[in-house]
Amino acid sequence: MVFDKNFVEVVTMKDLIKFMAQALVDHPEQVDVSEVAGEQTSVIELRVAKEDLGKVIGKQGRTAKAMRTILSAASTKIRKRTVMEIIE
Repeated sequence: MVFDKNFVEVVTMKDLIKFMAQALVDHPEQVDVSEVAGEQTSVIELRVAKEDLGKVIGKQGRTAKAMRTILSAASTKIRKRTVMEIIE
């Protein structure tokens, strides 16, 4: 099997959020993602450097909304509700 150099295997919803956030920010090493798992719902908490907060949220929250939409679609495949919170 041959993969190009940009191929990334995403294993969990936590990995998905981390991958998206690191692609958006100037300081990818400061991206911290934690997951609080419940029976039906998981909450994913995203922390980034203070100066990168605007990049993750986007104008009028559009970037954050897009990330939540992708997360929702991906979590539908595993039949579990997942919510993302951006922590300051």
